[in-house]
This record gives sequence, structure tokens and C-alpha cells, in this order.
Amino acid sequence: MLSSLRKGVVSSLVLLYPYLVYRGIQSGVVWLGPSVLATILFVQAVKENQPKSRYVKLACSILLILGMVFFQNVTAKLLPTLIQLYLMYFFYKTLEKGPPLIERFVRLEFEELPDGVQKYCRQLTLLWTGFFGFNALMCSALAIWGAPEWWAIYTGVLIFVLTGLLMLGEYIFRHFRFPNMEIPDFKSSARNMLSYSRKIWLDARAGS
Repeated sequence: MLSSLRKGVVSSLVLLYPYLVYRGIQSGVVWLGPSVLATILFVQAVKENQPKSRYVKLACSILLILGMVFFQNVTAKLLPTLIQLYLMYFFYKTLEKGPPLIERFVRLEFEELPDGVQKYCRQLTLLWTGFFGFNALMCSALAIWGAPEWWAIYTGVLIFVLTGLLMLGEYIFRHFRFPNMEIPDFKSSARNMLSYSRKIWLDARAGS
């Protein structure tokens, strides 16, 4: 119960982070967002069992603290860029190690992959890798040169809109790409992704 509550609080803070940073800039307390994030990372590092992950989180926490002192505005806006870079790296690593991340989800719905689907999953994983790379560039550019409100709108709203549009567009496209294949409905696919995403994510991370 407490674990689920803690994860819910952390997820909410991440989702609200662009708004909190924007309000912090407007109110002159821009250091608040990075300090909360640095604290969360430090606590996670202390509890982390894997040494590599522990050191990464601890290093990020220290860098955030240093950034709060010397480059407050830019440091406060770094989180969305780091998230997008991590997603880009993670998707790309599954392309190297295999199977691609998208294929792992597709296998939830098909015991045997129809002809051409395996290659399509690899291409789709590559597309998502590029999408996250594009987002990282946009987040960085807006963090350095953009107005705070545009950075907050892109990182807090537009990224999710674009993600949803990409998912919907791909779902429509796959009907044209595989006209003779029985494709599960969008609701069923989304339910499977939500139910098994954590397990698949952890398995893929362990394999990469």
C-alpha cells in the first residue's frame, strides 16, 4: 500500500514538474523543483540494490544540487530532456540486444508472429527511438532559448499529445500494413500494455 502510494506521488510530481518549474520561475523559487527531484533521487539511490543504478542516481542528485547553485533556470528545466534521452537510449539498446521493445509487447497478443511483423516491430522501435531523440532536442532548445511558458507547454502538454497521436496513427497504419491480420482492438492493446508494461520494462532493462 505504502509502496503504491509512494510511486503515485513520485509519478504525480514528474507529471506536474513542468508546471511546478514554471510557477517557480514566476515566483522566484526556481530552485524548488530541482531540490525536490534531487531529494527523490538521493532517497532512491540509498534504497537501490544495483550498484550501477545507485551510483547513477546519486551522481544525478549531486549534479542537480550543483546546478541549483550555479545554473538554476536551465537546471530546473533538465528533467524532461533527461527522461527523453533515457527513453531514446533504452529503446535503442533493445534494438541492439533484442528482441526490440515493441516486439515484446506484440508477443502479448500473438503466440507466433505473423510474417513481416517482426521486421515491422523493429522499424517501429526505431521510430520511437527517433521520436524520443526529437523530443530531447526540443526540450533542450526550449530550456536554453525558449520562453518558460513555451517550455512548460511543450514538456507538460505537447509531448503527451504527440505521443498519443503517434500511438493512434500507428494503430491506424497497421491495418493498412497488415490488411489480412486479425488485429486486437485499441482498448485491448492498451489494457495489455498497462498490465504488463512494468514486467516487460524490467525484463528489457535486465537484458540490456
